[in-house]
Amino acid sequence: MKTILTIIAVTFIGTMAMAQDISKEKKVETITADVVLDVDFQQAIRKDRKTARLYKFKNSRVKQALSFTTKKNKSILA
Repeated sequence: MKTILTIIAVTFIGTMAMAQDISKEKKVETITADVVLDVDFQQAIRKDRKTARLYKFKNSRVKQALSFTTKKNKSILA
């Protein structure tokens, strides 16, 4: 019974909130401007591209080199 009354109350309050007249907005004059797009794409194809490699495994040399630790990174008990 409590849930039915809650659903009815929420529905009633929601419909009353949507039924309010909110026509107090002011109209704004819009200005239209013509835009001319003159874009010329010239792409040179390079054949000497270098690619970067992605390593999937943890034990790869690059990931080991990037995840180095020093002696001062260790935590010290106080």
